Amino acid sequence: MIKVEAPQTPDHPLRHVAIIMDGNNRWAKERGLLGLEGHKAGVERVRDVLDSCREHQVEALTLFAFSRENWQRPAEEVGGLMSLFATYLKKELKELIARGVCLRVIGARDRFSKRLCKLIDQVETDTAEGDVRLTLAVDYGGRWDIAEAAKALAERVQKGQLAPVDINEELFEKSLCLADLPPVDLCIRTAGEHRISNFLLWQAAYTEFYFANCYWPDFDGAAFGRAVNEYYQRQRRFGLTGDQVARQESECSSNE
Repeated sequence: MIKVEAPQTPDHPLRHVAIIMDGNNRWAKERGLLGLEGHKAGVERVRDVLDSCREHQVEALTLFAFSRENWQRPAEEVGGLMSLFATYLKKELKELIARGVCLRVIGARDRFSKRLCKLIDQVETDTAEGDVRLTLAVDYGGRWDIAEAAKALAERVQKGQLAPVDINEELFEKSLCLADLPPVDLCIRTAGEHRISNFLLWQAAYTEFYFANCYWPDFDGAAFGRAVNEYYQRQRRFGLTGDQVARQESECSSNE
């Protein structure tokens, strides 16, 4: 596994990584396989990336597994993906507990079966004590997330619990999915595509992006290490100039 060349520093940590797992169908097609076989191969990469997160001291990993737009895919594929999702939860539960992984699922669940919803609740409860946070975004969309937050705040205003003038960015963010996790520092997308596809729209405001050319089933620990190394070569400015950030980093180093 590739080691991080630049060490983590207090002003430049990597605490939360999000991944758009793209290219499963194309990976399968190039090998003369059914698309679902690509998704099955992609599941194996989740273990590799979780191991890499521990290696690089990443606290939280969020994976875009199924978007709200994905319901438009052929019914056979959607059914296969839901079945694969349930199988993953059942099969990996003991392993997640043993690895100290806390799993959570974000997204709307109104189109899931009652059995799948019950299974998700069980896995979330049984893994709640884990110290590595794994979040699966399933039936998720960034616009949906923002709309749900707006709806929740509007209901509080309607009930007299909140005044419109009190609504600000900080309060709004607390109503979003992932509000209890560190900000997303790095978002990785595989398969060479350069778009966000309605993923974590609010949360990605200052996220660093890394685009890998390989398909998700080929994205192993070494590929994750390369993304981490790239992240540590960048200067995160958050609206400041490069000179301002350099001075801040110099001051922090001199005070240590």
